[in-house]
Amino acid sequence: MISTVIDQSLGIEYPIFQGGMAWVADASLAAGVSNAGGLGLIAAMNSNGEQLRAEIKKCRELTDKPFGVNIMLMSPFADEVADVVIEEGVKVVTTGAGNPGKYMEKWLAAGIKVIPVVPSTALARRMEKLGAFAVIAEGGESGGHVGELTTMALVPQVVDAVSIPVIAAGGIADGRQLAAAFMLGAVGVQVGTRFLVAKECTIAQEYKDKVLKAKDIDSVVTGKRLGHPVRSIKNAFTREYQKAEYDRSAVSDEELEKKAVGVLRIAAREGDVKNGCVLAGQVAGMIDKEQTSREIITEMFSQAEEVLNGATKWVK
Repeated sequence: MISTVIDQSLGIEYPIFQGGMAWVADASLAAGVSNAGGLGLIAAMNSNGEQLRAEIKKCRELTDKPFGVNIMLMSPFADEVADVVIEEGVKVVTTGAGNPGKYMEKWLAAGIKVIPVVPSTALARRMEKLGAFAVIAEGGESGGHVGELTTMALVPQVVDAVSIPVIAAGGIADGRQLAAAFMLGAVGVQVGTRFLVAKECTIAQEYKDKVLKAKDIDSVVTGKRLGHPVRSIKNAFTREYQKAEYDRSAVSDEELEKKAVGVLRIAAREGDVKNGCVLAGQVAGMIDKEQTSREIITEMFSQAEEVLNGATKWVK
């Protein structure tokens, strides 16, 4: 059995997190992953404090296992939700889209293990100095907001840069990739795209079907012009957006920004996978079936153990 400081410190069965995906990672999915032995995460996204509080309470009704909250620091309600996780006794907080420095002191005082997502060694070092328990080094293969570096390049550099635990994310959907993450020096993984098709995931079936039907070259990155690139599956929306993105003379930055408002929600919750944005990583092409969270996790770790146990065949 694979066990590291991550599962041992957080009281979970396997060192695996479910990504805090906006409009996807609700109480149902978080509880499903936590019940399966991983760490489920509720996405605070743009929720206000009371909306997040309600989701935390719902999650507690569905599981008695540890779970966490992902806080998007760009949210206009970030200050509110930063207090709610303390008030509700949440034990693990992951952060994205910014620097959580302004909240670190009170989170640490409340006994929260803070685990920021980082796209670079510089931010990883900064988070270590602020008292982060661990960092999630996320490569550009992932779905949603992405950085420039790939997981293969980023993870070992972050591992060398800090002394706190490093969790690998981006491009991890099966046991081979899980084993590779450990070989790069990570002590856990965060998985997003594969959990999109978990039975406990409540997104529209059309969204799940889009992931299940995806091929290896079906993802695309848009939004580079505005400075916040996003990876999703190609569709009518991405084709129209790309055309507008590269026509500066006809489409202003403000108009381009407006084109992306609400598009994730209509895909994930309304099932409009033509005009909505279907966030998913490059590993979508590897995923061909819906499973329970327990089936996903046990399959990944069984395969990883098999791969790692057989690795000595390459050593002479």
